[in-house]
Amino acid sequence: MTHSILPLVVDNLTYAKEGRALVDHVSFVLPKGGITIAIGPNGAGKSLTLRLCHGLLQPTAGAVRWSGDARGPRRHGMVFQHPVMLRRSVIANVTHAIAAQKSHRRAEDALERFGLRDLASRPARLLSGGEQQRLAMARAWALEPEVLFLDEPTSHLDPGATRQIEGMITSLAKEGVTILMTTHDLGQARRLADRVMFFHRGCLLDDASANVFFGATGSAQSRAFMAGDLIW
Repeated sequence: MTHSILPLVVDNLTYAKEGRALVDHVSFVLPKGGITIAIGPNGAGKSLTLRLCHGLLQPTAGAVRWSGDARGPRRHGMVFQHPVMLRRSVIANVTHAIAAQKSHRRAEDALERFGLRDLASRPARLLSGGEQQRLAMARAWALEPEVLFLDEPTSHLDPGATRQIEGMITSLAKEGVTILMTTHDLGQARRLADRVMFFHRGCLLDDASANVFFGATGSAQSRAFMAGDLIW
């Protein structure tokens, strides 16, 4: 039996470049379940924090500690703002990700799950932006991750495609996948978040349930951000 890798403990996580801390002593615990959304201005450290948690970057200091064995791609997956599509068909993009672990049937299930079955033979790079983002999510889901990191998954999509992706995120969370996601869209954060983390200048300034956070009880910086003021 595979044990849960959650909670994830992020302890004084720091990532510096050229002597500047881009993520600065960030600490939080990600429990099992729900949708946690990280918000904040550009350059606040949100996306870097996701990459550090996923293991794509090594911290300058601090630690990312999973509660179980998080090695390999199956335990946590990541979907990027600009997903890279292989020069292959839609279904081949999924089977490539799972070739050594799962069957062709799992790839077909992933395409069905994300509304891509009828596009299976189409070149992935010819898909629309929304379709490519759904394919990126299908690839990640096909590996059966317990945790999904989503970095601005709808930032360049039209309202219809955004609504589709949001519905899929909500559905995944209901199925037990733990979501940690970044967004600049406060409306989206209000619609989706169970918990909100507010980043500013590499620091985590607020970490609260969505109801508490949007009750305007957080830091002065987060209140200014929600009011639309320039705070950088």
